[in-house]
Amino acid sequence: MDWEMRPGGMFVQRRDDNADGSFLMITVHHASSHHHLSLPTHSTFWDVKKLLAHKTGLQPEDQRLFFGGKEKDNEEHLHVEGVKDKSKLLLLDDAANEERKLEEIRKHNEMLKASEAVAEVRAEVDKLAERVSVLEVAVDGGTRVSDKEFLMSTELLMRQLLKLDGIEAEGEVKLQRKAEVRRVQNFVDTLDSLKARNSNPFTPIGNSVSVATQWETFESGMGSLNAPTSVSSSRNVTQDCDRVD
Repeated sequence: MDWEMRPGGMFVQRRDDNADGSFLMITVHHASSHHHLSLPTHSTFWDVKKLLAHKTGLQPEDQRLFFGGKEKDNEEHLHVEGVKDKSKLLLLDDAANEERKLEEIRKHNEMLKASEAVAEVRAEVDKLAERVSVLEVAVDGGTRVSDKEFLMSTELLMRQLLKLDGIEAEGEVKLQRKAEVRRVQNFVDTLDSLKARNSNPFTPIGNSVSVATQWETFESGMGSLNAPTSVSSSRNVTQDCDRVD
């Protein structure tokens, strides 16, 4: 048995507000549905929303309850606001919360799309990295390489740089895009350096060869730009080459 202190210091048995059966039977209209609820008289509108969540699937924070033509706050009590037995309430969806959820879904989808776009560029740059490596080995070995090899490789890299520039990203994906931009720029700088060394007439140069290997055509459209003609990995050495004095 629970006890409570009354004004004056007297202890008496705690009263049960609902001992006399003080429950309300209310009807809540929602769209084309009608929901009948039974709850204690001293309940709040938040209590009503929690009960409606099980019936409508709407979270309490996504609900708007109206009584007497006015929207009611969560902490307000039914009996204080004049809600009586068999009273009718109106339930509306909170459009603002719904819009926020849709906006979150949209941003999430955009992030996934941007991440996939960066991944596609990264795969293409990986292929071009191999191409740059082949050119570097050739130049370091004293092999004279055709200038068109450097020009074409640079153009292919610049195309990937343009793709990256067109990707709108935020957060982690933005950092990934930035890292890939730096990577492409480093390869372009490497090609410029290799081309300069390859063209230096004071550097001993071997026979003029084509170092192009078998390259796949990029899936992401290269316009009129074609991949270099493939040759064997052992290189085709031209028979008539001038030696540098």
